[in-house]
Amino acid sequence: MVFIDQLKNKEFNLKNEVLSGLTVSLALVPEAVAFSLMAEVSPLVGLYSAFIIGLITAVLGGRPGMISGATGAIAVVVVSLVARHGIEYLFAAVVLMGAIQILIGVLRLGKFIRLVPHAVMYGFVNGLAAVIFMAQFKQFQYEAAGGVMHWITGMPLIIMLGFVLLTMAIIHFLPKLTKAVPASLAAILVVSGIIISLDIPTKTVGDIASISGGLPSFHIPDIPFNLETLMIVFPYSLIMALVGLIESLLTLAVVDEMTETRGRGNKESVAQGIANTVCGFFGGMGGCAMIGQSIINVSSGGRNRISGVVAAVALLLFVLMGSSLIEQVPMAALVGLMFMVAIGTFEWASLRMFKNVPHTDFIVMITVALVTIFFHNLAVAVLIGVVISALKFAWENALRIRARKRIDDDGIKHYEIYGPLFFGSVGLFQEKFKIEDDPDEVIIDFEESRVVDHSAIEALNKVTERYAKVGKKVHLKHLSSDCRDMLDNASAIIDVNYWEDPKYKLVSDELA
Repeated sequence: MVFIDQLKNKEFNLKNEVLSGLTVSLALVPEAVAFSLMAEVSPLVGLYSAFIIGLITAVLGGRPGMISGATGAIAVVVVSLVARHGIEYLFAAVVLMGAIQILIGVLRLGKFIRLVPHAVMYGFVNGLAAVIFMAQFKQFQYEAAGGVMHWITGMPLIIMLGFVLLTMAIIHFLPKLTKAVPASLAAILVVSGIIISLDIPTKTVGDIASISGGLPSFHIPDIPFNLETLMIVFPYSLIMALVGLIESLLTLAVVDEMTETRGRGNKESVAQGIANTVCGFFGGMGGCAMIGQSIINVSSGGRNRISGVVAAVALLLFVLMGSSLIEQVPMAALVGLMFMVAIGTFEWASLRMFKNVPHTDFIVMITVALVTIFFHNLAVAVLIGVVISALKFAWENALRIRARKRIDDDGIKHYEIYGPLFFGSVGLFQEKFKIEDDPDEVIIDFEESRVVDHSAIEALNKVTERYAKVGKKVHLKHLSSDCRDMLDNASAIIDVNYWEDPKYKLVSDELA
């Protein structure tokens, strides 16, 4: 029904969707192969993963137009699992990873992506752009005897650079002339045509690995099903699930911004989970959304689910029937394409942030980008950014607490508190009170404040104790209902009495 509804949509362009999907499928091949080698598994494992995850998320996901598949973020996590325990444990970890992601989606925890500040988003995107750019440098190397890698030089380097630049030029300038064909696909076809017809010697997809194979088959992981296995697999599965969802939901936010539409994070979480669960049972390495391929798809005109389906199906057809043709595609064309993706992914506007935003935000952006670039661990990078931003927020709010003081006609002193009372502001809060100089009765008014955590309750307890020691009475006024509940729940630990605000009865005109 989804596809039928899209075909009825007047803004839906089937040609653009199909051509965008084909372009993405070509870009998926070297990425899937490269990530498989990174995880020390067969290239077909990565290709099958890209097909299964790409197809399921395209149909069920919460962000039409977004592309998912085998990714470097997951490959970095699983490489040690494969090295220590073997590939069967990887398949089990991917199944459990999917189950965790489904649970996160069902519990609607995807909304917490809103806690990621914009500076962290900029750092994530810029870091990934740099990773995508630098990942292409390995295509300018060759393996010598003994497995030692050397940089290509001389004429091979000139040929490679020349066709990379030609690919980039076509992608940049063709849209200014016509948009009938996606520029990325046109660039790949033109460069491939020139190199193949003139028999120019240069590195091709086939030089990396063979992509020929059959259909993926159902396979239950061959491991002992016991608690020991679970203890081995679960830590990897949890990290993979979180890394995959963080990258997917942040990519979803980037595509939302590009298309000026809104995706559904929890639906995407469930779709990613289903895809990875199926992927594990069909011998895949797991994956998540791919920001580079998603940007290629959106930039080429892919806005709906059709493009994702076409990309996944075309990738499988390459493996089944078209491997000999795809293996002839020059790496120069794909490197040029990925260079343009990196350039388009990078938020160039963020470089002007230094003068226009708080310096802390700029530091957060740089930190997240550097962690992403050097450690390839998106979960840690985003977590560090969120923690720094949260600490900055806590520090700023800690300085905002203040007290307005007055003595009423009855000689009672009022402390009217402004700003949140929490772990960061309790020190300044306690300094506000002049216990020795205050009258025998004091009211602390929280109408413009809020008691946030246990540290705040403990601070209230200390203040009341200090007044009690000198024989003075303290009332806490205008506490919100949740604050009073918090105090009641903490009554077994500390002793704080609050003054119930008076309730007034109004005369009613209604008859009994």
